[in-house]
Amino acid sequence: MTKPQKKLWVASILFAAFFGIAPRVGAMHIMEGYLPLGFCVAWGMISLPFLIKGFFSIQKKLQENRKNITMLAMSGAFIFVISSLKIPSVTGSCSHMTGTGLGAILFGPCAVSILGIIVLVFQAVLLAHGGLTSLGANTFSMAIAGPFLSYGIFWVCKKCRIKRRAGVFLAAALGDLFTYCVTSFQLALAYPSEHGGIFASVAKFLAVFAPTQIPLAIVEGCLTIVIMITLENYAQPELKNVGYSKEP
Repeated sequence: MTKPQKKLWVASILFAAFFGIAPRVGAMHIMEGYLPLGFCVAWGMISLPFLIKGFFSIQKKLQENRKNITMLAMSGAFIFVISSLKIPSVTGSCSHMTGTGLGAILFGPCAVSILGIIVLVFQAVLLAHGGLTSLGANTFSMAIAGPFLSYGIFWVCKKCRIKRRAGVFLAAALGDLFTYCVTSFQLALAYPSEHGGIFASVAKFLAVFAPTQIPLAIVEGCLTIVIMITLENYAQPELKNVGYSKEP
């Protein structure tokens, strides 16, 4: 066996060993029955204030202009479609995009929490994607944490006069990545590693998601830019109604 062949062989052994001991996860959504009951209740309670705030946020937007419901429905449909496409991972798991960055940019992060939980309920019931017992945890990671980061990044980019399209891309892509980071943390809290505790477990879960989720986040950023360009060209009145102004 030549030296390069030996290196390849050793690398294959390390790869197999690493992913062989990695925790088993089904997708970015935490599946039904995977979290202990106490964690399910806790994440549900943590998510509740954001959902209440989101309900009032959507109510205010619709009171300002009933036509905003069109853009709201479009944002919800985008989340449902794009987050329902599960992409197989080389680690034996699967990942998906979230689509929440678009709604966060248009309506703010709180409103997206309502859109997100509606999508998660439909996916759990109709697609067996995620679960009802893990609804609180999935809502927090995908419909609260991710959108808040997306909105914050877009706002910072706007204040720093970074090009609008770059801000949209960063908001959507990093919001997607942050979602799976939070999911990994949630899983690690419930199942800390025997050697290294929570942080070692976080690293293992992140390693399971990363090979697929990083390119998916880039794709989501690009798709969100395309959606925004389309809306700017064909739905300027609707964008103005929700308070989005086209920047140079």
